[in-house]
Amino acid sequence: MKYPILLPNIFNHPFTYESEINLKVGEFVLVPFGKSKITGVVWDEFEKNDNKKFKIKSIQKKLDVVPLKKDTINFLNWFAQYNLIPKGMVLKLVLLSSNVIEKMEKKIYEPYNNKIKKNSFKLSINQIKSLEKMSYSNQKFRVHVLQGTTGSGKTLVYFEALKSLIDKGFQSLILLPEIGLTSQFEQKFSEYFGFNPAIWHSGISKKKKEIIWSGISCGEIKVVIGARSSLFLPFKKLGIIIVDEEHDQSFKQDEGVTYNARDMAISRASFENIPVNLITAVPSIETFENIKKGKYEVSRLNERYRNAALPNYEIINLNNTKLEKQSWLSAKIIEKVNLHLEKKDQVLFFLNRRGFSPNVLCNKCFSSFTCPNCTINLVYHKNKNNLICHYCGFKSELKRNCRKGDNCEFVFSGPGVERISEEVKKKFPGKKIEIFSSDTINKKDSKEKIRKIINNEIQILVGTQLISKGFHFPHLNCIVVVDIDLSSHGHDLRGAEKNLQLYHQLSGRAGRTGSPATVYFQTYENNSKMISEITNENPDIFLERELEIRKKNKLPPYQRFISLILTGENEKKLEKEAFNFKNFIENKINGKILGPVNAPIFRIKKKFRIRLLIRGSKSMKMQNSLAKIIPKYKFFKGIKLSVDVDPINFN
Repeated sequence: MKYPILLPNIFNHPFTYESEINLKVGEFVLVPFGKSKITGVVWDEFEKNDNKKFKIKSIQKKLDVVPLKKDTINFLNWFAQYNLIPKGMVLKLVLLSSNVIEKMEKKIYEPYNNKIKKNSFKLSINQIKSLEKMSYSNQKFRVHVLQGTTGSGKTLVYFEALKSLIDKGFQSLILLPEIGLTSQFEQKFSEYFGFNPAIWHSGISKKKKEIIWSGISCGEIKVVIGARSSLFLPFKKLGIIIVDEEHDQSFKQDEGVTYNARDMAISRASFENIPVNLITAVPSIETFENIKKGKYEVSRLNERYRNAALPNYEIINLNNTKLEKQSWLSAKIIEKVNLHLEKKDQVLFFLNRRGFSPNVLCNKCFSSFTCPNCTINLVYHKNKNNLICHYCGFKSELKRNCRKGDNCEFVFSGPGVERISEEVKKKFPGKKIEIFSSDTINKKDSKEKIRKIINNEIQILVGTQLISKGFHFPHLNCIVVVDIDLSSHGHDLRGAEKNLQLYHQLSGRAGRTGSPATVYFQTYENNSKMISEITNENPDIFLERELEIRKKNKLPPYQRFISLILTGENEKKLEKEAFNFKNFIENKINGKILGPVNAPIFRIKKKFRIRLLIRGSKSMKMQNSLAKIIPKYKFFKGIKLSVDVDPINFN
């Protein structure tokens, strides 16, 4: 009997195999492919072979794994169509290194025993109302948005929803935007439920991943807390999906297979016919628009836990104070921070820039350190004593012969968190100070570091935007935004939305246990209107105005963008090919083409980059027309096309 078998590779169709075994759609099999054996899945349709004759090979073995559900296969097919990705590459996201894990002994899954303990957490009246509105128990698809001011107890609300579903034997998926968040979140979960959830992200060991994959597949593991990739786990009986910090742009996968995990989570819930809950303090512009249209339900928590007040805001006008040479902290800020430290308040200096300095140049020849592989400056990391490219990972020592003789005399232009940390150590001697960024928090000691912060053993933090994402630091009552001007400029169409979300989240870290708290903004612009807008208790006012601007200019969410990026090592060939490609597809697709133009970061990893942007109506017409026309164009050797549906950044 013939079967269509989808393989985890770059092909967009299944291959035909035969077997005497009776197989069903979704079952995992081992098949010969070329000179090797490969895991595949019995798919729901045969390849279109145009009547070509080919030798049909035999399936070697049916694997002892719970089959993929038809709903899951439908989701994967749709995912491939929407994101313009070969079906085989989508299947690869489901598998572990292109393999599956057969069922293990039951005792292997015991660390995730799912026995819920009784706890003493009590919900407020508002939390109970939100829980009821989530209508999680009816087990039908609908999108619910739980919007609540930071510190209002949103997590407890959906924990209660999960408890009921776990009792009924359903599995649950909680998506988090950053792997750095998982350790504190795991602890919170264990305290509430009394058992360990399965944690899934790129930092988990191969052996643990095999246990979790198998436990999810056979239904023994009930709760997964994970990053983007956990969305593709082969759940046997998924009952709910929670997307925490739904607005966070880290849910967008920008390399390899590109997709937005939040949007794809909503789609998976739709195919599985289960509820999905989006959790946020400030919704993304797309979510806000769907709430307005009535497509998504919403409930709001406007009061913080134990009625803790939101922090006050104060602007420090840098035009009225002279900063010392090579200093970024005003005398007024030092004075304010000392007052907080006297009260035993924890202090955060916020600057969304990693390393010591974003630009290093020579005082004699005026040349700067740039990456040899990318058109971008190297960032100096003093702690590691090297220069690093944040795009390709290139590293270099801080040493160079000068064109004007001898060695270069280095000038560090602009601060990063390491440089601010150095200044803070000088200004506040004797205080325990820690840097909180992706360079420091993903290490093995991160749990211990977070424990010390929670217990106020660390008095001063110097952090990037990572610190704004869901952490609960009970003693943090003073936040200093070192330079709001650094992140308020640029030509990013999502810039205003990003600022709104960032500073709401950031300010929400302060004053969570009821003590008076203040956020200080250092700025040269003294733009009090902008600061009051992005810190307003009601972010909907800002989002309403942003939607009007987007509508007027026919920008997302009112139109769909698809970004086409051509890359190649030969700049002239690439430029010529970009124009040829545009001419080839221009009248054959449902959308308007903008470009080609050089990408803002023109070269990454030794490859030049040219962008085309297609804009059109929000339907599948653009994707379907592109899917037909792209395979018909033969690119020059060495030129690669990447497709990004609903791009978040335009670098």
